[in-house]
Amino acid sequence: MASLLIENRGEGSSVLGSEFVNNENYGSHASISDDGVSQANSDDVPLIHSPMVWRLPRHMSMRTISVSENARRTLNTFSGVFCPVALSMFSTFLFLRIDMISRALGPEFGGSIGFLFYVANVLACALYVTGFTEAIMENFSQGGTYVSATTGLPTDADGAWWKYLYASVVLLICLLVCMVGGSLFAKTLTVILLENTRFNSSNLTFAYTGLRAKTFHQNAFLRYTNASGVDIESFQVDYSTGKVMNFETVFAILFSSVTGIMNGANMSGELKDPSKSIPKGTLAAICFTFCTYFILVILVGGSCSRDLLINNYLFLQDINWWSGFVLIGIFATTLSAALGNLIGASRILEALANDRLFGIVLNPATKTTRGGNPYGAVLISWFLVQLVLLVGSLNAIAPPTTVFFLLSYASTNLACAALDLASAPNFRPTFKYFSWHTSLLGLLGCMVMCFLISSIYTSVAIIIMLVLIIVLHLRSVPSEWGSISQALIFHQVRKYLLMLDIRKSHVKYWRPQILLMVSRPKQSPELIDFINDIKKGGLYVIGHVRKGHLDDFKENDPLYEENLRWMKLVDRLQIKAFVELTLARTICDGLHNLIRSAGIGGLKTNTVCLGFYDNHTPEDALAKFHYRRKRFFGTVSHTGQPLDVGENFRGTRNGDKDLAGTEYVKMIADSLKMHKNVMLCRHFHQLDKESIKATKGTLFIDVWPVNFFRPETASYFDNTCLFLLQLACIINMVPGWKSKARLRVFLFVNAHSENATNKEHKLENYLRQLRINAKIQVVSWESIAQSMVSKEFDLSVNYSESRMQEYNHISTDFLQAINKTIVSFSKRTAVTFLYLPRPPEENVDYERYLAQLDGLSDNLPPTVFVHGLHPVPG
Repeated sequence: MASLLIENRGEGSSVLGSEFVNNENYGSHASISDDGVSQANSDDVPLIHSPMVWRLPRHMSMRTISVSENARRTLNTFSGVFCPVALSMFSTFLFLRIDMISRALGPEFGGSIGFLFYVANVLACALYVTGFTEAIMENFSQGGTYVSATTGLPTDADGAWWKYLYASVVLLICLLVCMVGGSLFAKTLTVILLENTRFNSSNLTFAYTGLRAKTFHQNAFLRYTNASGVDIESFQVDYSTGKVMNFETVFAILFSSVTGIMNGANMSGELKDPSKSIPKGTLAAICFTFCTYFILVILVGGSCSRDLLINNYLFLQDINWWSGFVLIGIFATTLSAALGNLIGASRILEALANDRLFGIVLNPATKTTRGGNPYGAVLISWFLVQLVLLVGSLNAIAPPTTVFFLLSYASTNLACAALDLASAPNFRPTFKYFSWHTSLLGLLGCMVMCFLISSIYTSVAIIIMLVLIIVLHLRSVPSEWGSISQALIFHQVRKYLLMLDIRKSHVKYWRPQILLMVSRPKQSPELIDFINDIKKGGLYVIGHVRKGHLDDFKENDPLYEENLRWMKLVDRLQIKAFVELTLARTICDGLHNLIRSAGIGGLKTNTVCLGFYDNHTPEDALAKFHYRRKRFFGTVSHTGQPLDVGENFRGTRNGDKDLAGTEYVKMIADSLKMHKNVMLCRHFHQLDKESIKATKGTLFIDVWPVNFFRPETASYFDNTCLFLLQLACIINMVPGWKSKARLRVFLFVNAHSENATNKEHKLENYLRQLRINAKIQVVSWESIAQSMVSKEFDLSVNYSESRMQEYNHISTDFLQAINKTIVSFSKRTAVTFLYLPRPPEENVDYERYLAQLDGLSDNLPPTVFVHGLHPVPG
């Protein structure tokens, strides 16, 4: 459990935070050089002949490991874990108050929780130094227990600044020990523990009133009293401060004295075998201190009167054989606990700094000695403790200390429960009684006690944690050590994907699930960004086909590394899309593979989007595309810097195209054959969303719901027409577009045979039923060219609706007249949506089909040809 909140530096197995790596030296101890190359230590004898070994990262940032790392590992279970944990859990409470995070959670949560744990250790260090100083002043200041009123340490009536001076001196001693390193720290604690245990034995054999059942019975039940002995049901007054005492305050002081459970884990960098020493030493120390506390509570409760317990915090000195025993115990436990928390805080700060979670702010904490002692982190921690000492009161420091520790332990329980619920295969706790139920119970208990102790401190701590989570999330800190959120997301997504049954889909909840085929990303960043706007929360997959066959590559799949570059592009463009790459002999075969493989279960693409096949001279638009950076509350900051993905994609097309025109049309036909809607996008190199947002006045999103290759069917409204309206409505709902653009629908009428007003009224009612707010623009066929229209179709004949989706060759003059009409209405147009007819059945007509699509959309603003197969919601 300790590995959740602090770094692991051992080379043994670990439940959490371990890293499985290849080792070509088959078991020999290896170090990682500065260039990242594994180097075998020739002096070491292989321990196990296997190509895989477990390696734990040296720091949270997985900093490179050197040979000198092993030189730090000099501590065993007793000196490195048992002693610091046991002494920290004894602390001042044993003598003065006996009468009363994580890598597993990811960079955002782990960094914020690690910060809280660091603050908790700083506060605890100040708490123990204050306790040590209080004991010194009670006994050795003027008028103290061991000195007269005229001798002893100097002080004054208030004594606050003298107390701060003595506390500073004590803290300076702790600083010097910690600056030497963990070895001296562990040796110091070993001596202190042995001396502390020897002196405490006298307390357990001496009786003040005698070990009597009557005395124990009087102290056994809850009964708060004030200093005068008057019964008060809900509180008691602290005689030293005059403040009201209650259960929550007593718990805070007690709990702050047993928060050393992580002290051994904080020393993992100096342990020979942390995976074994941490659990064994910590559990042994807990059992030892629990037995000591339990025995002492029974003996004190049965031998000391209630009046003594509530009126004298130093009563153990008065009832002991020699009061010096207790004094030595106080000095030993408080000094050792302060040392433990100071050195533990420095190790946590060093780990946070090495992870670069907070940028360059913590760079000074990364400074270490040649032996690996983080003197920079020690000095920073010492300075912060020095500031906390200004509070001056042990009872005032205890509540916030307890709150921060409780939140840290709550996060430990949260991480353990989350790992168990996520069913992570590598989460195999060796403690056989572990269950996520106990973790949640511990989490609930910690949070409840936090608010009972101090709702103010708890609220402030939670707010700090939330702010840090938001800041770290917005910084998009790259992490190589995993996040429990990914495991939980995977677990939940898999569960809900199984529940997402395509047979239960309904048109009411339809949304576009788009597969965008991209050949050269340098030519199409605007289109990639536009499709991200039009997806309306649906599935968005960027597909790419690389020509070739896997047998052509002898060593590795060429798409493995390329996929990482595409994912980096998606991240920098800040779009919500998946990437699917495939290797195929032809582009058409690759498209077939992607259509079938894009998505999973009920989450499959329903629309294929292609760039247009024309003779436009391409340019490197990616180099000019300025990336956006998300800011608070969903706003976007444009940095003015070109987009840099760090890797070179294929350059712009200079000569021949990647595929022939007939193959391109076949891709359209095959997509329709595979029951996918089709979108063809042209002129999107002209799209500038920033210019649209800066434009004064209203722009239009134009929809032309008519098949110009079958003008005789202009009176019908099929699935493609509805699909056109749906896509236009979606783009008009996107922030930025919504405030600057208005939907405009064009209606073609025959002035001689149709009532234009009546037809317009019917369309207006239809749009109102669909809840589409659009301007209707009536266009007469006769306004184009009467002679041309009459040649293309007979205005007096009612043609079948089934002909609406078909392609029919039209004359060049009529095509140019239609194009000229569309251009005349496009002066204030941001995007145009046009009807895409089905490709002709005969392959020989593919070139003509493509040429007429080209002529129809020539000189237009960004244009989308659309053909819809499936019903969409109105």
